[in-house]
Amino acid sequence: MRNARAKCSKLDGRKVFSDWRGAICLTSFLCFLALVITVPHLGCARTGEVIVVGSKNFTEQIILGELLARHIESNLGVEVDRRLNLAGSFLCHQAVISGEIDLYVEYTGTAFTGILGHDPTGDRDEVYQSVKQEYADRFSLEWTEPLGFNNTFAIMVRGEDARNLGLQTISDASVHTPKWRAGFGYEFVERADGLRGLTVAYGLRFVEQPLEMDLGLMYRALNERQVDFIAGNSTEGLVDVLDLAVLEDDRHYFPPYQAAPVVNKGALERHAGLREVLRSLADSISDTDMRRMNYAVDGERRDVREVVRTYLESKGL
Repeated sequence: MRNARAKCSKLDGRKVFSDWRGAICLTSFLCFLALVITVPHLGCARTGEVIVVGSKNFTEQIILGELLARHIESNLGVEVDRRLNLAGSFLCHQAVISGEIDLYVEYTGTAFTGILGHDPTGDRDEVYQSVKQEYADRFSLEWTEPLGFNNTFAIMVRGEDARNLGLQTISDASVHTPKWRAGFGYEFVERADGLRGLTVAYGLRFVEQPLEMDLGLMYRALNERQVDFIAGNSTEGLVDVLDLAVLEDDRHYFPPYQAAPVVNKGALERHAGLREVLRSLADSISDTDMRRMNYAVDGERRDVREVVRTYLESKGL
């Protein structure tokens, strides 16, 4: 699933907490202490009438936090406290468990590998059902329906090349890669589930050693023909602007990273109708929709609240 936003999302989504079970007590205490210190008033008393929405600290998450908050306000008529830009996955996870926030948007792959400690798998339904059940059993948290988009690594080529060569999948492109130059982010090159595994899964070869470059430069490098094949972020706002084509991962190499609201069950009990309001957002945001909202904020410098309001109105929400 990156420039400042990209790096955060991918790091959040793929961290390996190998010592999760052994270190959970100390880690939980330290992270929760950091959360209370770094977020003003987070430890203050809560009132049952207010719903608290949190988010991680990158553009896409702030957009999604504002989207949840505005949609809840409009449909339930209750006050929403926005505690956006908190930090990474683990701090948001601790905050929603403790009830300091009522809900935030998480990614299934992040929960499956980073929080629950499972090995990656490409089965989208299996991952979603697993995190839904384990979060309910272990944390009293409910995963609501996915919002519709999947923020994962994405293999991209120029749109012109995809159209001219009839490329739809990574397998289609693998026939041409021996003549192509590739560019990848530093993390993708080093990860066991990055370039090495992708090369094996698809039998990839390139005309020369792939270039390692900053994620923020890769998209323009592809557009300007410095490279021909990259691994980017599926919801990156520049994809449509630069006419890049996202190829289907037809061998299901990359784990799914479906975005969905995760809610403290206490909040669902306190606020009648909250569950239905969140359900109404199911499948409401496509990959293209999320890319456009990200670009509106990062590329066009538009206000997050304006971008979200316009989007919800366009969807009749």
